[in-house]
Amino acid sequence: MSALQRRTFLASTAAGLGLSGLLQSLGPLSAADVTIDRGIARFSSDIEPLVRFLEETPQQSIIEATARRVKAGLSYRELLAALLLAGVRNVEPRPSVGFKFHAVLVVNSAHLASISGPDEDRWLPIFWAIDNFKSSQARDVREGNWTLPAVDESALPAANQAEKALRTALDRWDESASDAAITSLVRHSGANRVFEVLSGYAARDFRSIGHKVIYLSNAFRTLQTIGWEYAEPVMRSLVYAMLNHNGEPNPSSSDLEADRPGRINRVAAKNMSASLAGGTIDDVATRDLVRTLHDCSPIEASEFVAELVEKNIAVQSIWNGLFAAAGELLMRQRGIVSLHSVTTTNAIHHAFTAAADEQTRKVLLLQNASFLPMFRDAAVGRGALNETRIDELESTQPNDHAPTVADVFETMGKSRKEASLQMYQLLSSGGNPQDVVDHARRLVFLKGNDSHDYKFSSAALEDYRVLSPPWRNRFLAASTYQLCSPAEATRPLVTRIQSAIG
Repeated sequence: MSALQRRTFLASTAAGLGLSGLLQSLGPLSAADVTIDRGIARFSSDIEPLVRFLEETPQQSIIEATARRVKAGLSYRELLAALLLAGVRNVEPRPSVGFKFHAVLVVNSAHLASISGPDEDRWLPIFWAIDNFKSSQARDVREGNWTLPAVDESALPAANQAEKALRTALDRWDESASDAAITSLVRHSGANRVFEVLSGYAARDFRSIGHKVIYLSNAFRTLQTIGWEYAEPVMRSLVYAMLNHNGEPNPSSSDLEADRPGRINRVAAKNMSASLAGGTIDDVATRDLVRTLHDCSPIEASEFVAELVEKNIAVQSIWNGLFAAAGELLMRQRGIVSLHSVTTTNAIHHAFTAAADEQTRKVLLLQNASFLPMFRDAAVGRGALNETRIDELESTQPNDHAPTVADVFETMGKSRKEASLQMYQLLSSGGNPQDVVDHARRLVFLKGNDSHDYKFSSAALEDYRVLSPPWRNRFLAASTYQLCSPAEATRPLVTRIQSAIG
């Protein structure tokens, strides 16, 4: 029996004998307790014991044990940091950057939900995410029990060569060289420099339906909260995820469908002479973009966006179209593929706004345009799409008969299509979108059972603020196709969490 298995066995046995309260009162862990097996990535001494606690406490008692620590003074920031690190050490982003790896991807979404929710619900998302991590950890064990390995210190490039080495390794899809290079770069560069490099690669291919760039944006946003001092293992995990190519031939020497738009768009971005700054807001151009994205090819999509930039159409109008097209896909086929068109657009938009390099920003904009038809084609593989168009949403009732927020969400449990029309009518007649957001978040806290409930709601409820007024109401109306409804069952975990935290 390994040391980790022995500790897990002892913790489970103690819980069964009613000794968990006694174990909690034993005080700080000794040096021996925080020593981990050779070959496993180590964390700093300030966070390692808490990470180990999350790793080794059985799922059936993790909520109550964590609540006791919170009541004893454990801070939200410390818990958030430990949760992210436990995920990157114990859950492999393979065979896809999704599925069990959502335990990592969802951390920032849960955090956004926590900081945006009412005081009485603020702990619910993070406790839900802890329970979700335990499920993913167990799945990872069943699939081979992967663990983030220790750094090969002998392979690290010199500080002044780290960035060049990382770009070369990423271009070659070289996992070991990329791991060494990102480690050196993180140790010798700031967050902005690291982000600038990785943002040029995270959206270069369509594998894992956008989860690579979702991980990029969510990881950096979480690190902004918990501190860059925890970045090294997170960035190593991120680069490992970005290099996932599903057992296919090396993409650097192959012509694979997932990579083709990225290669074309990188060249197209270099050929774009117009700047992304300035430009004219043009709602007609936005509508034309949405109409084009309804049935065009990935390359036709990016070419159309490039033409809009060259015509001096404001980037805001282009993003209005990209977000609206993602929302329209939700209306055409509710489900796993279409919701990722929204969460991926959210992630690419974040990377676009955070990146400083003009060429990187252009590539991200073109890639988002190409991704949307790829999402659409992936959705077709799951069933026929209807011909709903987001720009044809109309109010059907006079303003004095507009539904309430509660009416809209009640309707969602019966007809998502009717609810979207009601939502558009409510907002068009002057309804407060913040009331909608607050109601939606509360339902996610109570009804959310899947990582996608948190990922989608955090993205959509953030993104509607990004859109210009003529498109904002349409996007939020489209979101009714995926938000939680009051007709769904309240999850038993909610009662357990509420009981534990008091």
